[in-house]
Amino acid sequence: MQIDNIPFGVTDWSAIAPSEHPGESGMALWRTCQFGNIRVRMVEYSAGYVADHWCRKGHILLCLEGELLTELADGRRFMLTPGLSYQVSDEGEPHRSSTRTGARLFIVD
Repeated sequence: MQIDNIPFGVTDWSAIAPSEHPGESGMALWRTCQFGNIRVRMVEYSAGYVADHWCRKGHILLCLEGELLTELADGRRFMLTPGLSYQVSDEGEPHRSSTRTGARLFIVD
């Protein structure tokens, strides 16, 4: 990732209107900022959220609250709790996430 031409700034995430993204079940609320070619999101998954697709986009993802189960296409599964993160490259391992209890995440991609 190359970070160029982004002046110093402070983001008030509570002031950014969320967009709704339904899953196979449950809902994701995204608060999104775009800084050049870098997308930064604060994402909240409702309890019972299950992604409706296998994602191939690269991310750096930090779990802030709740529990997030991320499954890879090869069958491996990882449980993220507050303070745990994962990283995956564009076109790397296909992955999808779900949560029983809900989760709040900070994601850079």
